[in-house]
Amino acid sequence: MLPIHVALVADTDAVSAKEVTRVAAALDKQVTRDFGPLWGILATVDPVFSLEDVPVGYWPIVLRDRIKAPGADGFHKDRFGQPFARVALTDSWSLTASHECLEMLADPFGDRMIPGPSIREEQGRVSYLVEVCDPPESEEFAYTVNDVLVSDFITPSFFDPVEVEGVRYSFTGAVKQPRQVLEGGYVSWRNQTNEHIEQLVVTNGEQEFRDLGVWHPSSRSVREFVDGKTEHPQLDQGLSPQNKHLRSAIEAEQKNKQAREQAAKLLRQELQAIETLP
Repeated sequence: MLPIHVALVADTDAVSAKEVTRVAAALDKQVTRDFGPLWGILATVDPVFSLEDVPVGYWPIVLRDRIKAPGADGFHKDRFGQPFARVALTDSWSLTASHECLEMLADPFGDRMIPGPSIREEQGRVSYLVEVCDPPESEEFAYTVNDVLVSDFITPSFFDPVEVEGVRYSFTGAVKQPRQVLEGGYVSWRNQTNEHIEQLVVTNGEQEFRDLGVWHPSSRSVREFVDGKTEHPQLDQGLSPQNKHLRSAIEAEQKNKQAREQAAKLLRQELQAIETLP
């Protein structure tokens, strides 16, 4: 199996190379330890500090300053049909970068669908768009890797026809059964009877079914079509600095920074001892 290489690219001076490196290391660990084994994907995530330095063949996740242009953030395809993503620099940008990274790896071209029984019983069988982070999208279901806040994600069993005891439907276990959408999340599908793209969104405990209309083949993928018609406030605007999940990750990082500094100090002493041997 050939590995996929993702580049986390800082195209802004507003974030330090140290922070980009720290988040890239967390995403790489999430991909190799958590996501890859469940989805059968071999991939790496590396930090890069300018667009000019992105190695040929890498899929970039580009970190840029926030703008208000609709549709700018999130997944895109370049003129050759290769995937890339734009992530706005917010206080919780690692969560967004994780979301975009995992969805890019699971569905590189924005059009992967998996058939299954519809959430709406009267529809029968439909084709679900594979957006692995959307059903548990809220930060409430996020977790940390190396004290970096990252997104929960569904497993392939999410699309199973029936619930089976002991099966994992999302990495954290927050999703308890097939096709379950958690608070703040959504799932989208193609209704083959009328060729409309439909969606279930859960907000404040209420389910809302939406008809997004017909997707016509164009330069936009199905995923770009769906994203353009769906609000992602936590991803687009970021979390408040006072958000409890974000604060918990920040406080854990501050504590562990001391441990890393002490480890670095001891390693320097070991290096100096070796270098001064007769």
